[in-house]
Amino acid sequence: MAYQTFLLDIDNHIAHVRFNRPEKANSLNKVAWDELKAIFEELDENQEVRVVILSGEGKHFCAGIDLEMLMGINQFNGIKEEGRKREYLRGTILYLQDTVSAIEKCRKPVLAAIHKACVGGGMDITTACDMRYCTEDAFFSVKEIDMGMVADLGTLQRLPTVIGEGMAREMAYTGRRVFGAEAREIGLVNRVYPDQEAMLVGVKEMAAMIASKSPLSIRGTKEMLLYTRDHNTRDSLDHIATWNAGMLLSEDLMKAFQAKMTKTDPVFQD
Repeated sequence: MAYQTFLLDIDNHIAHVRFNRPEKANSLNKVAWDELKAIFEELDENQEVRVVILSGEGKHFCAGIDLEMLMGINQFNGIKEEGRKREYLRGTILYLQDTVSAIEKCRKPVLAAIHKACVGGGMDITTACDMRYCTEDAFFSVKEIDMGMVADLGTLQRLPTVIGEGMAREMAYTGRRVFGAEAREIGLVNRVYPDQEAMLVGVKEMAAMIASKSPLSIRGTKEMLLYTRDHNTRDSLDHIATWNAGMLLSEDLMKAFQAKMTKTDPVFQD
């Protein structure tokens, strides 16, 4: 499908999604939010896709929500009855939250390749990804605090599980920029690359490695990691036991064993 604000390519089981509003620093207008949700719901269902790369065209990764869209919040003042005004506003926030969560709900691992600005809504989006990689000049900022608001699309909920409570609070309270080297030091990103070209080469290599594994096992592993994040150890162990009772005796298991015995690469069904 063709999109107004994104580019999407699929090759060798790897989907490459690119923000494509470079003239606006890849900020997200209403169309972009709608398309982001649709893309990741589509990729979740597309059996050909085993892993997703998310990157940005132009000078920046993503500058977050488009300011014109944010200023459009004033439209709610046209609703005279206070209860209904608040209800509509809450519904809008929940829709944007669902859009970001579509990345996390996508059963395929999502690798964010970040250069230059990743701020505001860009932070919400990257914290919903499985792994993050960046360039040395990339910078991350929970920018909402400088706009007199509280981040509400997932950063405050996901960032502490990525970098710990202390650093997450520091970023959220100050809005300061965290550049590539520090981002790696605090665990916000897996690796730092000297430039965007080198980063995309490295991220594509990682994506290809993931795509070569059993798709069923990768999907199950992502589900277990997310479930464990949100549940205690006992419940998580019970969940994986139930999962493997249903999924362990798969064709993928036999193919993996046979490949080890014959020293060949296994070929898995999508």
